[in-house]
Amino acid sequence: MRTNLLRTAAAAALAFLLTGCAGDTSSAVRPETASGVNRATRSEPMGDVSRATRPGPAGGVSSKIASVRGSRITVYGAKEGARTRTITSPNDYGATRVFLVERDEGEWLQVLLPIRPNGSKGWIKAADVTLAETAHRVEIDRGAFRFTVYDGDRAVRTGRVATGEAGTPTPPGRYFLTELVRPVDQDGAYGAYAFGLSGFSPVLRSFAGGPGQLAIHGTNKPSAIGTRASHGCVRVSDDDITWMAKNLAIGTPVVVRG
Repeated sequence: MRTNLLRTAAAAALAFLLTGCAGDTSSAVRPETASGVNRATRSEPMGDVSRATRPGPAGGVSSKIASVRGSRITVYGAKEGARTRTITSPNDYGATRVFLVERDEGEWLQVLLPIRPNGSKGWIKAADVTLAETAHRVEIDRGAFRFTVYDGDRAVRTGRVATGEAGTPTPPGRYFLTELVRPVDQDGAYGAYAFGLSGFSPVLRSFAGGPGQLAIHGTNKPSAIGTRASHGCVRVSDDDITWMAKNLAIGTPVVVRG
């Protein structure tokens, strides 16, 4: 059962919606307000793309983020093809639904979908979304237990990570950030912040009543960073996740390698 994090008093739903990768379901969370790091944009509630910019002449490497305009959007298997599904907005966290754009063909956009199986794609109509761009991307090297954040071609932040244990691995693939939440207990298992990812555990079809969604989050056990320690999520230091929360837009692409 998916519990809506922002609509219920049981804010500990973070543990149910994610894989439970921290091994502790006691950390409650609250909606986080964006700080408006990109000075060209104004601060908006958690779940928007206020850290991204409207599309313009692209310099270097950039990605497009599509934010759903209405309360739902139709996804098609092919351009002008049959409808395959309808996805609602906001998402289960109360955040505006976003997609990472893989191909822009004018009236049609091919997007990466936050559904099983990981890597699923579909087509949406450009008229149903608002587009923004980000030059940021996150790359995670499972073998080296390291993440790197890029701004275009330039590395701007790097650090160590903990990944999934052998029985519950962090799956390689291309994902995007789907929402940002802030635990009420900053000393809890999820640390200072948690970003939801568009991917899911390949092993856990459900965990503590949720769908086994992956995440990047902080930790109260920094000694585990640099090891296989989670149920599939990626743990980083609280300093690193706080930096990400202040600088990365919802929709930012995340690539897991190794």
